[in-house]
Amino acid sequence: MTEPAAVALPTFDLREIPFSVRGSWLNLSPVVALHTHRDDVHLVSHRNGMHGVLRCEPQLDGAAVPTTWRADAATFGWSHGDAHVTAVFDGPRALRLRGVGLALRLADAAGGLTPFTGTFLFVDAVDGSAVFTSYETGRRYRVAMLEGAMRVEGAEALGVAQRAVVVGAGCATWEATLEEIDAAAEPFVPARTFDEAVAAVAATFVEYLEAVAPWRSDETPAAALAAYVLWSATVAPEGLATRESVLMSMHWMDKLWSWDHCFNALALAAGLPDAALDQFLAPFDHQDATGALPDSITHSEVLYNYVKPPIHGWALRRLRARAGRPLTTAELTEIHGGLARWSRFWLERRRAPGHALPYYQHGNDSGWDNSTTFDVDRVIEAPDLAGFLAVQLDVLAELSDELGLASDEWRAARDGLREALVRELWNGRELVAVGALSGRTSTATSLLNLLPLVLGEALPADVRTALATRLERHLTDFGPATEPVDSPHYEDDGYWRGPIWAPSTALVEDGLRVSGFTALADTVSARFRALCERSGFAENFDARTGAGLRDRAYTWTASVYLLLAADAVAGG
Repeated sequence: MTEPAAVALPTFDLREIPFSVRGSWLNLSPVVALHTHRDDVHLVSHRNGMHGVLRCEPQLDGAAVPTTWRADAATFGWSHGDAHVTAVFDGPRALRLRGVGLALRLADAAGGLTPFTGTFLFVDAVDGSAVFTSYETGRRYRVAMLEGAMRVEGAEALGVAQRAVVVGAGCATWEATLEEIDAAAEPFVPARTFDEAVAAVAATFVEYLEAVAPWRSDETPAAALAAYVLWSATVAPEGLATRESVLMSMHWMDKLWSWDHCFNALALAAGLPDAALDQFLAPFDHQDATGALPDSITHSEVLYNYVKPPIHGWALRRLRARAGRPLTTAELTEIHGGLARWSRFWLERRRAPGHALPYYQHGNDSGWDNSTTFDVDRVIEAPDLAGFLAVQLDVLAELSDELGLASDEWRAARDGLREALVRELWNGRELVAVGALSGRTSTATSLLNLLPLVLGEALPADVRTALATRLERHLTDFGPATEPVDSPHYEDDGYWRGPIWAPSTALVEDGLRVSGFTALADTVSARFRALCERSGFAENFDARTGAGLRDRAYTWTASVYLLLAADAVAGG
């Protein structure tokens, strides 16, 4: 019997994708803050926000030297000729570092210490390790040698000073550990060799890859890297993150927003259904007394200043269709309670007296922050909102029946929304939004206005056809632009005023498919998949050039690629 072929680990540019592992709140990256890129690599923590804690500077004979970088799913390395330093995660809070011919200087990235900011460095009197304490993260960073020597610079210095630990100083070969700890921790005792740690991380990633993308082939060349983006942005439950959670990014977009989690849950559903359920339920753990979901969750804050659109019924229907196991009655009962409260929030708290349609209070509520649909009024009754909520009420009615609960309330509300959507927002040519207070009609050029396609055959045939026809105006060589490129409002890097986004693509693709426009849905899928294979998994993309924009390691982009690729493979 022949051995199965080894799986090649995906490699990537650290300037675009951070180096991390599933479960860790740490990463290595030159990206240290919002749109802030350094020339060198930093240890970055996402506890209490995003903070570049330590700067990593390779040295030869006590002086900094230029290096080349190489990253794959298991290791990151600096190289200068034949000399090199390699890093591997040995658990979510510990980096193992090994050097041959190069030392590595770990320097305080803050540069100063006041009573309320900065980093303090001292040598632990018990075990001789060097410890940085960080006000910004509220954690400590302990450096210890497993082989070789280190040099400590600026220990116990206050105020502006150089604080650093040089590991491998004067050593031909060396090995060290860099750990994030709380107030104290037992000394690091390696349970395996450095090479065994590398093999363990590689095996863990390959197991994850086989679970989320077993269908991959040469025709889906970005699948392994997409899986890495998800895997490496997954953090362990800690702080206000009550479940293992996939953050939007391990760059500055290090939050879980209450609609992005749905796309990540769908990508995990087939192979990792337990993880998918955690992603789906995460915001419901913070549902408020009115039934509203939070806008976002991080390690140390939950925000309620905005909400996000109610796509959760749509997502649940697709999750159950993809899931690798049936959801239990207990799980469905928990989901039902959350969906019922979330739906009542929109029906009871977000409808003006005497109005049939719910309203957004700001573009941020829709997830399409600056869409042109909000140009006339911000408080609007929008067609996408009515469509999403009608789908959610339909799913909730079906789930109620399945659980033996009353469902008439949900069906009546669903039917009322469907009728009001067409009666009040369809003008015979297009769907529009109207001001909930002013009654004024908004512009209708945004792709946002086409999202009621997710209702499928529940929309009249002439409305479906008109929406699909209008979609063609948005379709570029790379996928559907959020604002047509010939619109006077279009901007290449205009956020939701032009660029291509993964969630809008996924919703449009599914809407076209359930509305009977299969060929057009296939085109949308193929173009977006090709875009990701060419330009990676950026936050969004220039609709005219296909270039990645803003954050370059976005999990919902990776998830939508995996969803569309899996469906394309399954469909032959």
